[in-house]
Amino acid sequence: MEDLFLGERVVVTVGDLTDQTTDAIVNAANSTLLGGGGVDGAIHFKGGRAIYEECYKLRQTVYPQGLPTGKAVITTGGNLKARKVIHTVGPVYGMNQGKDAELLADCYKNCLALAVENALETISFPSISTGAFHFPKHEAAAVSSTAIKAFLETDPKIVEVRLVFFSESDAKMFLKHQTFK
Repeated sequence: MEDLFLGERVVVTVGDLTDQTTDAIVNAANSTLLGGGGVDGAIHFKGGRAIYEECYKLRQTVYPQGLPTGKAVITTGGNLKARKVIHTVGPVYGMNQGKDAELLADCYKNCLALAVENALETISFPSISTGAFHFPKHEAAAVSSTAIKAFLETDPKIVEVRLVFFSESDAKMFLKHQTFK
């Protein structure tokens, strides 16, 4: 299953995020940056020690209190097919004084901006915050697609944004509520 949007610059698909061959994949990280469950755990496991080591250095030097929600940092891709991993911390739904949507949009915008800063043309995203952080999938679809569309309309450097869903039902939920069209 693949659905294309915005002049084929956005691809919606189902698969394993860690197997994507884009320049970067996005890690839906926790603020420690040191691994966890779900997507975060899979990226650290498959990507190997180099990712952990770069994240550890970031924690020691730049973010000793942890990466703030909505911000993004970049590391090597380690053993992954992608050259880089862009780590972002999505909002835990209902815990951000009504700023959940704004913080989720920031995740997507900051990841895309970091990709451009690092001359990366292709990037794959998971569905940020819709797992353990409980962001409703239909709301996340509208927020993420609106943020991606707004970014791509102002910056031509990103050639492809892949939205990689874990299941076909998650992809269908996204397609039903996206704002690309």
